[in-house]
Formats: sequence, structure tokens, C-alpha cells
Amino acid sequence: MHPSATLTTPHYKRPSERLLTKEERNSTTLLFGGLTYTHDYLIEGALRGLGYNARCLPVPDNNSLAIGREYGNRGQCNPTYYTVGNLIKYLQHLKENGEENIGERYAFITAGSCGPCRFGMYEAEYRKALRDAGFPGFRILLLQQSGSLNQGSESGIELTPRFFITLLKALMAGDMINELGYKIRPYETESGETDRCIKEGRDILYTALKEKTPLRKGLRRVNGLFSSIHVDYSRIKPKVKITGEFWAMTTEGEGNYQLQRWLESEGAEVIVEPVSNWITYIFWEHIERARERMRVKKGSVKVIIGLKIANLIFNSYYNVYRAALNFRPEPLPSQQKIADYARDYYNPYISGGEGHMEIGKHIMYFLRKKAHLVVSVKPFGCMPSTQSDGVQAKVVTDLRDSLFASIETSGDSDVNVKSRVQMKLYEAKERAKKEVMGILDKHGLTMKQVEECSRKNPLSGMVKLPHCYTSAAGNFIHMMGKSSANRRDAEALSMKINQITEKIKRIANRL
Repeated sequence: MHPSATLTTPHYKRPSERLLTKEERNSTTLLFGGLTYTHDYLIEGALRGLGYNARCLPVPDNNSLAIGREYGNRGQCNPTYYTVGNLIKYLQHLKENGEENIGERYAFITAGSCGPCRFGMYEAEYRKALRDAGFPGFRILLLQQSGSLNQGSESGIELTPRFFITLLKALMAGDMINELGYKIRPYETESGETDRCIKEGRDILYTALKEKTPLRKGLRRVNGLFSSIHVDYSRIKPKVKITGEFWAMTTEGEGNYQLQRWLESEGAEVIVEPVSNWITYIFWEHIERARERMRVKKGSVKVIIGLKIANLIFNSYYNVYRAALNFRPEPLPSQQKIADYARDYYNPYISGGEGHMEIGKHIMYFLRKKAHLVVSVKPFGCMPSTQSDGVQAKVVTDLRDSLFASIETSGDSDVNVKSRVQMKLYEAKERAKKEVMGILDKHGLTMKQVEECSRKNPLSGMVKLPHCYTSAAGNFIHMMGKSSANRRDAEALSMKINQITEKIKRIANRL
């Protein structure tokens, strides 16, 4: 080529993609997934109530991981492989069962974002893997966390306030069902009763969302279901808080080695993270960003007021639903307090993944006596969570008595991961036992008396224990000891009144 010749490289343009139109809505089924089965199932009911054909995918398994790795690029994180592999596996199943025109009859809707992780590349990975798996042009509808669905006025998905409010209600209900399950199941006296109530409760809420009846009434019926479960709080169990990367700590499948159920089988009570907490984090983050812009942009004040009102409404809805469940689910923590806890260790303005929340929640659950052990779980090589783990070393040093374990998931090596957690879990169990022994001494009780009291007077799973100690057994013994003390005081007072009465009678007889 002549030296004077110039090469012109055309500017890259994103390929045009076919979106869902209003005319295609009734003939197209929206596939989705990625949260817990309870969340996904209730979202399906919500979407059907809004007039969409929707179907949640099964919880991803290791077969999904293998398919994702087969068709995906190298170096992606597990959530990508599990999610896209799960979608391809489902589409292959449809094809094997004789389904035709799959690309015309189905579309996949998912969340999108950007930041210092590979989450922003998920959409491109989905398209590449689907094309290589034999589903070219399959529609991926992306719901951006920082924007709206990338569709015009002719979009088949109407992003109205009603659309978002309904989905948020489904998320709240899913959070509460999951929380009740993890709180009650370790102490149930009849094995399997909690899971039966969860299944029945899910169906009640699904119907309420689908038929657009008040969700609060459905939650009251769920309250009645869980109230029928009898629990034994004399069982000494350490509380384990699960935090970390959003997908890894949320999924209940093989993507995190079924960590929640495994911890329960090892004798722990698990504290899961509500998805609603992520919603309040988004509100908080946008409010903080708007405050920074106030110096140069006058309209930021209106933005802040609007976001604060939206956050207030969201928390009000959450508390109304908690009230329908006898306030058994915990209130959402203050995002400002989480940021304040983390501020000395991690700059809250550094976004990406869970950001400062992993640090703040670790400190909060330790100082407020909410958990004996905090486990941070993340996909292999997750950059935001790896940054947090580096800071956690300093946090553990400063807190000293805090128990913290960080694990990475890669689809294999579950024996190594679980053995590491078991070592920390053993320490947590010992601390729970030591805590309970101290409470028994304080109230002058024995473990045999506590067990007998629990057996003779079984509590309902919806009874809310006082929060003075970390373990449920400790709080139950404290409640029992306080009742015994009050009863002794009442008996002593009654005896004193009888003595005074007798004395008055004797004086009256002399007169």
C-alpha cells in the first residue's frame, strides 16, 4: 500500500435490535428470572395482573452454568453464565418439545446497569450466547436501573407508575415470605410445616397480584398460616447474616452452593438480605448525588424532595405490609446509618455492586447484636466485592470479636468453600452457647427448665421475641426470665397485701 494512502475505520454503531411492540404483546411471553423463586413467582403474578404473558424461569443449576460457559465468552462472572445458560436451557427445552417460532413468541426481560463490574456487559453476552446457541435475534428487553426501558412510544411494555408500583409490591411480599421462612423454619416443631406454609402463602399472594385484589388482605391470610406453626426457641442456634454481591447472596440454587439451606442444615438461623433494601439504596444514592449537584444546578432541590417522598412512600408501604404480618418481618434499615457505619472504612460515594453496604452491614449486624457471623458471598473475581473484602480485614481487626467469612463461588470447589464457613460457624455456635449460659445464670434458670417450658407452652411462629441478645434462644430465655420475675414480684406483693389485711383485722378485733 502506498505510504500516502489513508485507512478509514467506520465508527462502531450498535446493531439495531427488534423490540416488543404493542401488537405483539398478547402473542409474546415474557421470560425472566434471577431472584429467589418466591420473588420470581410473585413477579409473574404481578405481570399477569398487568396484562402481560409472563413466565418465570426455574432456579439456575450447574447444568445452566455449563451451557453458559459453552456459549459465553471466557472470563465472565457466574451470574452471567448461570442466567444466560438457564435461558438457553429453557429455550432448548421448548424446541425439543416441538415449539416453533420461539424468537417470535418469546422475549427475555432483565435488569441492566453500568459500573466497575461486568454487569454492564450482560446484555451483549446474552445476545452472543443466544446467537451461538441457535437463537439469533432473540429479543432481550433491558430495564436500566438508571433509566427506563429503551423503547419508544410504541413499546409493548408500558412503563407507567402502576407498572413499577405493582412490581415493587411483589418484591416486598417476596422479601417478607422469605424472611418469615428463614426465621421460623430452624425452630419448627413439625418438620416441613414452614415450607408448606410458604408454598400456600405464595399461591395466595400470586392470586392477589394476578387478580388485582388488595395485597394486604392476602398478607393477613399468610399471617394466619404462619401463626399455626409451633416453634421451639430453646434450640440454641447462631445467627448468620449473608451479604455480598447481589446475585450470589440472593439466589437459592447451586449458584451459591445452596448456601442458605446448607447453613440451616448445619444448625444455623440464616438472615437473608431483602431485595427492598437495594431499592432504598438506589433512592439514597440518587439523593446523595443530587446533593452534590446542588452547587451548580438549581433544580436538584426538587429532585431531592421528589426522591425523599418516593422513599418515604416505599417505606410506608413496606411497614403497612409488615403490620399485616404482625410486624414479624424486620423494618428496612436506614441507608444513612449504614453509610455512617461504613464511612470510616469505605467511601460511600464509590458506587458499584453493593459498594459500602457490605462494610456498613457487617458493622451494623455486629454492633446491634443481630448476627454472630457475617458471610460475604460473591462470584469468582467480582471486582466491587473484592474491594470490600480488602477493607473487611481492617474492620475485623478493629471490631476484634466480630466473626466474618468471605467466600467466592465458581460453580465447583463447594467442599473447600463450605469447610471454610464451617470453621467460622463452629466459633459462632460456641458464642451462642456461651451467650445462652450467661443469660441462664442471670435469671437463675436451667436449660432443662427452659426446654420444659417451651415444650409445655409452644409459641406461634409469628410471636415476636424481644431483642436484647443475638440468639433467638437467648431472647426467649430473657422473656421467660422476665415473666418469672414479674410473677414472683406479683406473688410477693399479694403476700404482703394479705399480711397487711390480717394485721388490720387483728387490730379491728381488739377494738
